Order: sequence, then structure tokens, then C-alpha cells
Amino acid sequence: MGVPRLHLAFAILGTLCPVAIAQAPTTIAITNARVIDGTGAPARIETAIIRDDRIVAVSENPDIPPGARIVDATGQTLLPGLFDLHTHLNASGTNSLDDLGKNLKAYLACGVTSVNDYSVYGEMLAPLRNLMSSGILPGPKAYFAIRFGTPEGHGTEFGWGDYFTQLVSTPAEAHAAMQRILPYKPDVIKAFTDGWRYGRGDDLTNMNLETLTAIVQDAHKAGIKVFTHTVTLNGAKIAARAGVDVLAHGVGDAPVDDELIALLKKSGTGYVSTLATYEPQTGRSLSPKLLELLRPSDRAYAQRATERSTTPSPDSPVMRRWRFLQENIRRLSAAGIPIGVGTDAGVAGTYHGWATLHEMELLVDSGLTPLEAITAGTGTSAGLVGEASERGTIAVGKIADLVLIQGSPDVHIEDIEQTSSIFLGGKQLDPKQLEAAIQAPEFTPMPAHPIAKLVDDAERADGRTNLDTLPVNATDPGPDHSRMLFARTLDAKGHARTILARMGPKTKPFVSLVLPLTRGGVELGDVSAFRGISFATRGEGTYRLLVDSYGLDKANWFAATFVGTGKWKTVKIPFSAFRSKDAATSFPLHSLRALYFQLAADPGADAWLDIDDVKFY
Repeated sequence: MGVPRLHLAFAILGTLCPVAIAQAPTTIAITNARVIDGTGAPARIETAIIRDDRIVAVSENPDIPPGARIVDATGQTLLPGLFDLHTHLNASGTNSLDDLGKNLKAYLACGVTSVNDYSVYGEMLAPLRNLMSSGILPGPKAYFAIRFGTPEGHGTEFGWGDYFTQLVSTPAEAHAAMQRILPYKPDVIKAFTDGWRYGRGDDLTNMNLETLTAIVQDAHKAGIKVFTHTVTLNGAKIAARAGVDVLAHGVGDAPVDDELIALLKKSGTGYVSTLATYEPQTGRSLSPKLLELLRPSDRAYAQRATERSTTPSPDSPVMRRWRFLQENIRRLSAAGIPIGVGTDAGVAGTYHGWATLHEMELLVDSGLTPLEAITAGTGTSAGLVGEASERGTIAVGKIADLVLIQGSPDVHIEDIEQTSSIFLGGKQLDPKQLEAAIQAPEFTPMPAHPIAKLVDDAERADGRTNLDTLPVNATDPGPDHSRMLFARTLDAKGHARTILARMGPKTKPFVSLVLPLTRGGVELGDVSAFRGISFATRGEGTYRLLVDSYGLDKANWFAATFVGTGKWKTVKIPFSAFRSKDAATSFPLHSLRALYFQLAADPGADAWLDIDDVKFY
């Protein structure tokens, strides 16, 4: 029963994602354009010729091959495809449910053809790359990061467990963690090194120089760039001494000094300030481009946020940080430090795609010329992520990721929002069609696979489930989250999974053991061939089993309770016994992602649970 559902998903996909204008000819000539090539050179009236996915000519009067499709770009500016070096693709930026497919399209609709993504973990990389390369999830070139941090540091407070951010305190731990994650082939490393919380809350832990240096050494040996979450002057100096490739977020606690500038030059480190996520909210009107991108519910969210915002007082922490961020951009740019473009999009109020364009506007507000801001978002960013040989500039042999802008953004930076056409690997895309797909009420279709009966019997020596997925831990959010360990244990009946927890000091603390049904829970599980879930269990108290479902808010996931009595017993829960707070929703037979075995207890209390032989029946 699952196979027809999979075919249906692909059929729907074809109707909802009409990103290409038509079957593109082999050769396209973009004529009479104001070409800004991404090197910092001024605009020139030229013609660019694309064959398949490459630029084959760019000059004032190239020979246009017979049969080439002509795109007359008179009055328009041709740029290299834009970069955003700091995104969270699996977060919405609003209070809406995350829709990765629509988030990806938002970048394309703005001419952003390359992004760094920091919202994944190792198990997700292969399935995401397959979905994107196959065209099921059309989007920009994505450089996926694996994250590193410190125990109790930033990146650990969201309840995602230690599988999502590799937690290290010493060089030995860093080397060991790098060896664990390198088989996933990350494109970049993101290191949360700085625990300053902007004066709004208690600081979290920092990473020491020796540990960060170990990460950088192993990453560079593997040919991988390292970006850091660095927000203080002292943290920036540690990162530069460690040899990181890019400081992300910008120094917001003090003016940069000559010592940091010297360190950055010595290490060749670039700077990506993510101004878009730190800009003080002052009740400004919403950009027409942003409104075209947002779904109706997201427009309402953005409008409410604008109406609620007030101008901060000049001496507030927000404004002090903003002044440091802007002045530090001016000083570092003047000193010749490479400035790239990144936004932290996906964080609340930082909107996918549009934030990238707005970041360049904010760079101009911070002292860069419009041409310098465009160069930051093209050639410089390509170099910072190690892509200068393929992307970032308009030159013969480069991949044909290009964007046409109506107007002259090198003169008026606000024109950067006037996207008229996008070329992704030589294929022309229409921003209006992309916007329509974003605003469609349906969630982006995802492949759904029939799931085998046996989910997990804990007998695999490598710790993976029978579905070849990696069990992971999840907790309540916050820096004071509950603590959890789980292990594969042995008794007279064979192996089982044992969960041990100590609840955090908060209201309604909990922990969960997560059994993904597909690798990383990216693609979906079809369980329509079954009637329920069974498992062997032993525990003390009442527990919950939740099913993670695509397109359903976590608060509305279907859940059922079961009781542990101290002795092994088999529990069978029919799908009909699961309940959702959304009474209008049917049990998601075709869109499951994972099973959550959840333990809850009083704050500070200990809890345990054994589970085995998890099956569908």
C-alpha cells in the first residue's frame, strides 16, 4: 500500500514545484546586461552565454551560437548567484511549521543559489543530498554543517540531544568526535565556541583554544572549512588563533582592536556578521519583496511582530550591541578583512531568502558601498566557503548560477530586491512561479516508504535499529534541560535498550528515546499496512509513546500512554488508541518520521525505562 503513496507524492511534486520556465535550450545568451562579475569590478554592458550548466562566454560582443535562446536583459543587472553563509533551513523564521521545500524555494526566488546550513546532523546529510540532487527538493547548492560545541554551551539548549551538536571539552574529545563525523562527509564544520548571551541571560560555556585548534586541524586535514559562533572580542581572538576560516555573527560586545585585526590577517579568517538577525526592530514597514515570499500565516506573523516592535533606547543592550556590530564591519572592511554575507535565517524574524538581500542592505548601512556589499555576497562568500573555482563570479568555465536584477543595485542597493530571473546550473527559473509554490497551502511532498514490521530489537552490535537508523536522545529545552543516557544492555532474554534520566529543575521535565523510521527522519514512513505498535517494556510508572509526523505541529503529535510495572511485559497499542490535541487530524499512516519513548517525572527526580522488540503489527 505504500508504493502508490510514494508515486502520488512525486505526481503532486510535479504540479506544486514548477520552478523551471520550460525545457531549457542547450544554449542561452543573456544580452545587453549590466554585468557585475563578483570580483569588485564595476558594472559593464556585456553578453553572457550559457551552455548546459556552464558559462562559456562573457564579453561585449561574443559570437552567439545559432539557435541560442536570447534573454534580452536591457536595463537589468546580471550578478553571480548570491550566497548566504549562515542559515537554518529546517526552521521557519516564524511560528509556522517548518517546510524545508518552501524554505529552499524562498532562497531561489531571491537569487540566492548557495547556502550554508546549520540545522542538520550527520544522519540527515545523505538523504537530504539525494533529495536535492534528484530534484525532489529543488533549491540552492547547500553546504551542510556538522555542529560542535561544549557541554552546557550554546547549541545544547534546544532539547535536541548530544547527537545534534558534538560536545567536546578537550583536544582528545575533539579528535575522537571528528573521526566519528567525518564518514558523513560534512561540507563545513560549525563550532559553537562563545557562550556570551548578549547581556540578556546567563552566559553559557566557552570552548578553549586547544580544543578548537584540534577541530580546525582535523577539519583542514580533511579539506573542510570551519565556521564559528563567535560574538565577543575575546572569543574572536581565540578563534583566530585556532585558525578558523570564518567568524560568524560578529563581535558585539566591544570594538575590534588592532590585535584582532592582526590575528585575522595572519590566519586568513573572514567575517560574517549576520546583521539581519541582530537588527533592532523599530516598527519599519514590511518589504514588498518579503510579502511576496511569505505564506499568508507568515505574513500575519511578520505584521504582528512589526506592530509590536518599539524603538529601543540608545543605551539599551540591543542598541549598544548594534553600534558595535556596525562599527566593527566598517573597521574590518577598511582593514582588508574579507566580509561575507550570512543571516542566521530561520531564527524568529529572520526570513529565508529575503534576509540575504536585506543583509546586503545592512552592510551598506554599516559603511560598505553597494558594490562592496554585492561582492561580499558573491565572490568573497564563495571564497570563504571554498567555492571560488566554481561559483561566486561570472567568468568562463564557472557554473551558471546567475541572477538578473531589475535596476542597478550597485548604485541603489535596495534594487537588490527586484529579482527578475534566476539561473540555477543554467536552468532559468521564474521568481513568480517560485513564490506561488511557496504560498500553496499544501506542504512540500516528500517520499514515503513502506516500513518493515520490526523496528528495533537492540541486537545490532553497531547500535543501529533494524531499519538501519540511529537511535538518538531528546530532552526538554533550556540550558537547565534534563539529563539522559541510553545504552544497549544485556539480560537473560538478549539485548534491550535501557534509558536513564535525571529530570531538570523546571515545570514538566521530560526525556525521550527517538527511533527514526528513516535515516535522520528526513523521508517519511508509510505504516498503512499495520494496525498498531507493540513492544516489550519494563519500568516504574507511566510513560508516553509519541509519533513524529511530517506536517503536524509537535504539540499535536499523536500519543498514547503505557505503564511499566517493574517486570517485562508486552504492550500492544492500536493506532486507534493514539490521540492528538487536534481532533480533526487523522492518524498519519503515510507520514511518520520517528517513534518517541518519553519519560516524565518531577523536577530533579530520576527515571528509567527498558524497551525491546519494537514492532508494527
